[in-house]
Amino acid sequence: MTNIVLNVIVLAVLVVVSWRVLRRLRPGPLVWAAAVMCVLTLVFDTLMIAADLYVFDPDKILGVRLWGAPLEDFAYALAAALGMPVLWTALGARDRDRVADDRAAPDRHSDGRTDEDTR
Repeated sequence: MTNIVLNVIVLAVLVVVSWRVLRRLRPGPLVWAAAVMCVLTLVFDTLMIAADLYVFDPDKILGVRLWGAPLEDFAYALAAALGMPVLWTALGARDRDRVADDRAAPDRHSDGRTDEDTR
């Protein structure tokens, strides 16, 4: 399996799994984050490849390079630009739900005991 096939599968699974959260997010910041991540990938991948920190098996990549960085490496930047806001939103919603539950039951402590248990 080539890297591009694996990248497409991972990105597709990421989008499918996170679609409920993604569709509620504003597209502008997501596109901006993806663009910034791709520029950083372009610069630093090129530098790391030029310094021989890592090499790619030519049989596993398409051979298309953007300023020295293989096209396949940009999938990681896209996954981060999509995945991190989704996690932030999902975990933030979970935290808001917990705070709302705590406010709804003010006599319950964080360890599950009630005020009657502490007396």
